[in-house]
Amino acid sequence: MIKKLLKKIESREALIGVIGLGYVGLPLVREFTRGGARVLGFDVDPAKVKALKAGKSYIEHIPGEMIAGIVRSGQFEPTCDFDRLCEPDCILICVPTPLTKMREPDMTYVVATAEDITKRLRKGQLIVLESTTYPGTTREVMLPILERGGLKAGRDFYLAFSPEREDPGRTNYTTQTIPKVVGGLDRQSLQVAVACYRIAIDTVVPVSSCAAAEACKILENTYRAVNIALVNELKVLFDRMGIDVWEVIRAASTKPFGYTPFYPGPGLGGHCIPIDPFYLSWKARQYGMTTRFIELAGEVNVSMPSYVIARLMDALNERGKALKGSKVLVLGLAYKKDVDDMRESPSLELIELLQAKGAKVDYNDPHIPVAPRTREHDLRMRSKALTPKSLAGYDAVLVSTDHSSYDYQFIVDNARLVIDSRNATSKIRRGRKKIVKA
Repeated sequence: MIKKLLKKIESREALIGVIGLGYVGLPLVREFTRGGARVLGFDVDPAKVKALKAGKSYIEHIPGEMIAGIVRSGQFEPTCDFDRLCEPDCILICVPTPLTKMREPDMTYVVATAEDITKRLRKGQLIVLESTTYPGTTREVMLPILERGGLKAGRDFYLAFSPEREDPGRTNYTTQTIPKVVGGLDRQSLQVAVACYRIAIDTVVPVSSCAAAEACKILENTYRAVNIALVNELKVLFDRMGIDVWEVIRAASTKPFGYTPFYPGPGLGGHCIPIDPFYLSWKARQYGMTTRFIELAGEVNVSMPSYVIARLMDALNERGKALKGSKVLVLGLAYKKDVDDMRESPSLELIELLQAKGAKVDYNDPHIPVAPRTREHDLRMRSKALTPKSLAGYDAVLVSTDHSSYDYQFIVDNARLVIDSRNATSKIRRGRKKIVKA
């Protein structure tokens, strides 16, 4: 059976199924079709499927022309019909893994997807979980559900884990060129999964188990979360000492060894870094351990939006203005510069904190003209135009996301007060007295 599947994969005759056509799934569709495979894409959102069938992309860095081309050619077919899960030879799962309000893993989407697959699972299929999660998920959560129907992993079907490593907005690496870590439930599962990803990815990195692959992604994101927390804490300390943290980071970055720069901000954003470390801290408690670095880093990073609002309030007070009733414009809704991805964006919390304190809030983001509804936020707002008159009408402009398209000199020239949480105004020449770093 494995020889038959490997032959189909290597000859590009295998049908690849991708569940979840978002920021992880859609780039995978692009790379597998580029590699010569046919892809059947699944999503629960009919609006997404309708847009894709019409050759339209809802993700900024995935061109609509590319989608239209692979749909027309028959290489890619999007669908909401999960009864068709029996068709693909390889199924890649790219569904959300959020946290509950108690900061514990929410496996709802993973479990529901596994149950959907189990109802249609057939012999000879490969199932790969890509959703970032805690070590043990594939074996402890996915495996029992998939084997309910009587088929056995490693004998009747193959099971693996391969963490997504998407970084929207990055231009020096793409889905194709970022090395792909793959761990299999057993030797045969690993062999099939590695062969599958070699269709689409330049470098595939096999590891000894699903748990090792799961832990790899958690390590990557915990490393970033802890180091970002460090510079966020130093930002607060250095501000009290009258030292510019950004100048210090620039100076430290001149050391050619032993130092990697990380940068402070208004809070953590994106689907991975604000969430994934807490998956590991939750799992650690099952082993009688407390992950103190992770917990402390989480406390520091979670506090950053409140720190930024406090800096804004102090700046307004110095100008004889209360935050309540003030008009505030938040620049940037995306979680990072030059993307349209607002998952876990600190801008969302900043807006809600400002509104809770009685401020009248608008936002501008050239990448997000209308704020979409998310699982936890429904702003019901549209991006406001940046004109001299509109900027002058706000009591404060808060730079939350430092998009490259912003003319920061223009913004400072026309605003009354600029709260800069990203060091975006470091190179402006005029109006520095209007700027408060946060």
